[in-house]
Amino acid sequence: MSSTAFFLCLCGAVGACRLIEMTISRRHQRALAAKGAAPLPEPVFVAMVALHTGIIAGAAVEVLALHRPYLAAIGIPALALVLLANLLRVWVIATLGVHWNVRVVRSMPLGVVTAGPYRFVRHPNYVAVFVELLALPLVHGAYLTASAGALLHLLILRRRVALEESVLMTDEGYRRAFAGKPRFVPAIYPRHSRPSFHP
Repeated sequence: MSSTAFFLCLCGAVGACRLIEMTISRRHQRALAAKGAAPLPEPVFVAMVALHTGIIAGAAVEVLALHRPYLAAIGIPALALVLLANLLRVWVIATLGVHWNVRVVRSMPLGVVTAGPYRFVRHPNYVAVFVELLALPLVHGAYLTASAGALLHLLILRRRVALEESVLMTDEGYRRAFAGKPRFVPAIYPRHSRPSFHP
């Protein structure tokens, strides 16, 4: 299999994973709605879905249209990051269970999850998605898609995280568990004053 064919298959696999995640999310939404926790209105969600789709498709188009070469020195580390990002997202989904969702849902009254990657940061899922969509185009040298996608992703994540935290921080249990915890990058030297975490 040529490097281009492998890359196109990789893009297809990432896209398929997104569809599977949407199916899982809809199932969780139904379960949460039955307990009184429905998704909140969020205009940025449509933009986020469009961006994720655009990065996956854009990377494939850039490689084919502009004949981007495969460079192992960049492609191998980028592929490793894609795989690690997906492992992190699987860890997140397994840890959150029914709480995991692609939409913002006020599910904290049903319990606050502090296990798994949430022991270290508040938003490991966003870390996984950002790293994956930055690294994916670089597997085969689609640096324009990687650069433009990362910039747009940062703009969208800024609004999405602000909305999500405005909801999460209304819950006292969540505030106690996460107020002193980093958003995205684990603290190397955690402060002793940070609260303890209880699943």
